[in-house]
Amino acid sequence: MALKLEDKRAVVAEVSEVAQKALSVVIANYQGISAVDMVQLRAEARKSGVYLRVVKNTLARRALANTSFACVEPALQGSTLLAFSQEDLGAAARLISQFAKQNENLVVKDVAVEGKLLGAQAILKLAKMPTYEQAIAILMGTLQAPISQLTRTIAEPTAKLVRTVAAIAESKKEAA
Repeated sequence: MALKLEDKRAVVAEVSEVAQKALSVVIANYQGISAVDMVQLRAEARKSGVYLRVVKNTLARRALANTSFACVEPALQGSTLLAFSQEDLGAAARLISQFAKQNENLVVKDVAVEGKLLGAQAILKLAKMPTYEQAIAILMGTLQAPISQLTRTIAEPTAKLVRTVAAIAESKKEAA
């Protein structure tokens, strides 16, 4: 079904607005994916905070032209699916790479992060990146480790003395 001019302008404006706020974009070829699988992919995208949109290539070029994702223009050929990470840098990459494992018809064309074109092979690296909460947990664990070790080291002489006294008391009870 052909879009009217005002509908096309609305699509371009919507995608452009999302692209300006997005952290990363994954461009994939969705040809051969069933409607049921696409519905499932869209539901997962909503849960993950990923903006997923099938857009005609000419409209996508116009929408991305004045954004940091203009670098993906060469990948806008054939059946194009755009997945924008809005909150978490690797959310779209995790979503698309996980779905591509289950459905071989979904083929990643390109990945871009904050205006830098990384190529399709970068999706695995981006998908393995920790979320914000995971990164904070890793950082806190790293910061806490030396303090915990210092506490154990300081407490060890006292604990050793207590164990020694308990062992002596136990040996005296057995001897008596």
